[in-house]
Amino acid sequence: MQPLFKLFFVFLFLISLQLYGIDNNSHKEEIDFIVAKDGSGDYTSIQEAINAIKSFPYERITIFIKKGTYHEKVKIYQWNPMLTIIGESKEETIIEYNDYFDAIGLGRNSTFHTATLQIDANDCIVKNLTISNSAGPVGQAISLAITSNRVIVENCNINGNQDTVYVAGEGNKQYFKNCYIEGSTDFIFGQATAVFNNCILHSKSDSYITAASTPKGIGFGLVFINCRLTAATNVGKVYLGRPWRVYAKTVFINCNMGQHILPKGWDDWDKPDTHQKTLYAEYNSTGLGKNITSRVPWSHQLTKEQYKVYTVKNILKTDQDDKWYLKP
Repeated sequence: MQPLFKLFFVFLFLISLQLYGIDNNSHKEEIDFIVAKDGSGDYTSIQEAINAIKSFPYERITIFIKKGTYHEKVKIYQWNPMLTIIGESKEETIIEYNDYFDAIGLGRNSTFHTATLQIDANDCIVKNLTISNSAGPVGQAISLAITSNRVIVENCNINGNQDTVYVAGEGNKQYFKNCYIEGSTDFIFGQATAVFNNCILHSKSDSYITAASTPKGIGFGLVFINCRLTAATNVGKVYLGRPWRVYAKTVFINCNMGQHILPKGWDDWDKPDTHQKTLYAEYNSTGLGKNITSRVPWSHQLTKEQYKVYTVKNILKTDQDDKWYLKP
């Protein structure tokens, strides 16, 4: 792309930051590559741009994606750390694909090959995108899979049905902020420590929101802070979660819950031993679905003292960087 054209698109990008509520003064990345379907950028495909960037860079690399629907599976490889991907518009910059369990046909673990966007590299940031698995209600079909550490997903729509978001990796920490996430069954699942801050969780069917598989000895699993739980109009029997593995940890802090949340709140997935091993808890739930007194007896309502440890900083701190989740 010619230098003058590239400068012009950088100028448009900076204007878009203001329109979408991102502070220019705090945004330190410079654009390295532009992806545009109409050929006006450096690449027409997101994966082409990722494949072209330097492996294990010393400095952060930023890819700006112009509006459009990109029908492709996108993978950020382990050798692509410190990559930022920013869409021009959350609603109009769309990555979508339609893989699902039966279409993959790789046996019992086919689910893990279905992701539309897969992030295997540490220290990545994804902003202002719609990430969608468009396969429909056909079983397991991941939209976003993260298998790496210190990953930020901000101001994104993540659309799917069963298994929409997979957060993976023992000890990995991941941060979702101001996102809309929809699905049907177990649409947020996995073993990572993941904080969902100020997100909307939208249930599309009577089923389960979460299926954590937190490893034994890990302090935090899935933590939802200041989130809003909504549902389609015909949905009225939704559980907060069930344990994919017996040491599952899932906690809702200051969340507003619609009336679609069942009074018992949690399900044991026919695993009675989880009653002693899981940590399913809430603090200051509000809305028609809070039903604190009707929750299953093996779940918990946190005390004020217990609640104090559930700060974003305390949950997401790592040996490498205590404030990585604050990066622009």
